Amino acid sequence: MTIVELKDAHKTYLLGKVQVEAVRGVSFAIEKGDFVSIAGPSGSGKSTILNLIGCIDTPTSGAVEIEGKPTAGLSDAALTRLRHETLGFIFQSFNLIPVLDVYENIEFPLLLGNGKRSKAERRDWVDSLIVEVGLEQWRRHKPNELSGGQRQRVAIARALVTRPAIVLADEPTANLDSKTGEQIISLMKKINRDLSTTFIFSTHDAHIVGIADHVIRLSDGTVIENTRGTEA
Repeated sequence: MTIVELKDAHKTYLLGKVQVEAVRGVSFAIEKGDFVSIAGPSGSGKSTILNLIGCIDTPTSGAVEIEGKPTAGLSDAALTRLRHETLGFIFQSFNLIPVLDVYENIEFPLLLGNGKRSKAERRDWVDSLIVEVGLEQWRRHKPNELSGGQRQRVAIARALVTRPAIVLADEPTANLDSKTGEQIISLMKKINRDLSTTFIFSTHDAHIVGIADHVIRLSDGTVIENTRGTEA
């Protein structure tokens, strides 16, 4: 089942008086349960494509479809609901709330939605995610008491807490050392297998790309490789 599809997507920005075409006629499909690396050097269009999929930005022309439905023309309320219920986000800078502990940071998105989960249901689900990412001993620690790798584990659990179909991660290992980065990608891969969550992450790290089972490689805003396999 195709869960994400871009159809001849273009994105042009105005930089001063100069038009910059960040994405130029990109088309690809991602299947449910894929573990996808969008790879390429800085300026190749990786972040722009993630922003288009995440409905943070809209294409100048072409189409983006999520779960078979075009995102163009959706109201602000519908886009907000899509981002909250279908999409999860992991940021390279973690974006944790400093005054909240691990448990509270993970739980926070559940408090923003319109879900009917009881406090007990929320606690059980958040606790299970804390176990999944290996932070049982740190559940009451604040972000400034954690290592970079631990903060990224919190960010992964927070992205999963609304049970999204798709998790987007923009350079999730950029602020981590290589060993910790590999551990984070391996954790994402484990969750991908265990929960069948579709992961789409951007990276310029060739070793990290090797862990993906679907690689979309970019250069100057265009797709130069689209490879799917058991190990791409």
